Amino acid sequence: MSSHHAAAAVDQGPDPRRWKALAVIAVAQLMIVLDITIVNIALPSAQKDLGISNGDRQWVITAYTLAFGGLLLLGGRLGDLYGRKRTFVIGLLGFAGASALGGASVGPLMLFASRALQGSFGALLAPSALGLLSTTFSNPKERATAFGIFGAIAGGGSAIGFIAGGLLTEFLNWRWCLFVNVPIAICTALFAVRLLKRDFIAKDTRVKLDLPGAVLGCGGLLAIVYGTSEAESRTWTDPLVLACLLGGVALLFVFAFVESRTEHALLPMHIVRNRNRGGAALSVGLAVVGLFGLFLFLTYYLQVIKGFSPLLTGVAFLPMTAAIVGSSTGLAARLMNRVPSRNLIVPGLLLAALGMAWLTQLKVDSAFAATVLPAEILLGVGMGMVFMPSMSLATLGVAPNETGAAAATINSAQQVGGSIGTALLNTIAASATTAYLVGRNAGSHAVQNTAAVHGYTVATTVALGILLFAAVLAFFMVNHRPSPGDAAGEDAESTVHALA
Repeated sequence: MSSHHAAAAVDQGPDPRRWKALAVIAVAQLMIVLDITIVNIALPSAQKDLGISNGDRQWVITAYTLAFGGLLLLGGRLGDLYGRKRTFVIGLLGFAGASALGGASVGPLMLFASRALQGSFGALLAPSALGLLSTTFSNPKERATAFGIFGAIAGGGSAIGFIAGGLLTEFLNWRWCLFVNVPIAICTALFAVRLLKRDFIAKDTRVKLDLPGAVLGCGGLLAIVYGTSEAESRTWTDPLVLACLLGGVALLFVFAFVESRTEHALLPMHIVRNRNRGGAALSVGLAVVGLFGLFLFLTYYLQVIKGFSPLLTGVAFLPMTAAIVGSSTGLAARLMNRVPSRNLIVPGLLLAALGMAWLTQLKVDSAFAATVLPAEILLGVGMGMVFMPSMSLATLGVAPNETGAAAATINSAQQVGGSIGTALLNTIAASATTAYLVGRNAGSHAVQNTAAVHGYTVATTVALGILLFAAVLAFFMVNHRPSPGDAAGEDAESTVHALA
């Protein structure tokens, strides 16, 4: 931005339409968050309808999170290059098209492909939304409010997704969980064109696009998730599975090497090399592994084994969402500027692990209130304590022109953790179920249910281990302490912002 542009921007004062703009950005964000959970509830019906196998069912979730997580860094960069308003609107329209395709699916492959397409446009949309939010609100106090609203939507969105998914699946059918995005996305795009300020980026100031980085990074992640999900039908020692896993890891190593040597890296390495930012990204990534796996199993446990309706399943997830929102806004947000980040993240991961440990005791006849509910609340409170400080550590002390990359990094950690977690835990559960059925009467309904629950508990035990590992990592990596001025209140903070 030339000094002339900067001066012009200051003279205009704050954009009078900024709160309307916030509404537009928030709706788009809500749609992206909704789409991860709304389809979760619809999954058992879609699986039956399209004849998707148990080993493949996780692709409905994974295709979306993988395309989303794999392309986020690229999406953030494209917004920085071509203007965020433009990428935001294109992302919305593309998302609408992909949702329409998915709702019209005639077979499993069409559904998986349209979910991947949805994820790709989501990856264009999400960083633009965050970027637009930062550029629209410059006053620190208003900015805090705007980010607070945005954060609450990101947290509460999953709850709305569960309820909406339940209502649509039960009273219309699962396809409406995808069709519902079309009118929302198109209306949001129309408002965005009218309300959002155009952020013009002159041709000569554009950074080059790091395509090798994008190909290596996305390719590596894809290979790992594909290898993990194929392990269910082929076993872990199968040549294809091993080739995918090892190849994926190798690609990520090459990615790290290339990124540290290129001027306009997709992921500037110093962002992750910083122990606090790296620790925050790892904590979030590993925490989400457990969380997403849990979503998948509990959906099936409640609907298939407990016979809950889709709507009731959505309602059954509300305590966890309430706990996440309550803990991140009520607890973490208040303590964040007063205690070292480690003192929130580590206990948060341990609480979540305790919730997982509770779930390892799941039986076919377990009562919801005695097993699922306490586990949900422990997990929710724990996750809220992990997410909030990690999100703020993610962009701590990053140069303004790299906040996009830093925000995309923590978002990617979340999506990648989600897709690898879903694939890994689904594979472990399905294999454990198959192993349990060997030599037993597989025809009996009761035996099948016991086998399925056995699979879930084996997978939850693995998730428990992952959360404990994350707590140890966070304990040794994160060492950020708030500066004494932070706790003194918002005033100190706003002066710092005003000076910065």
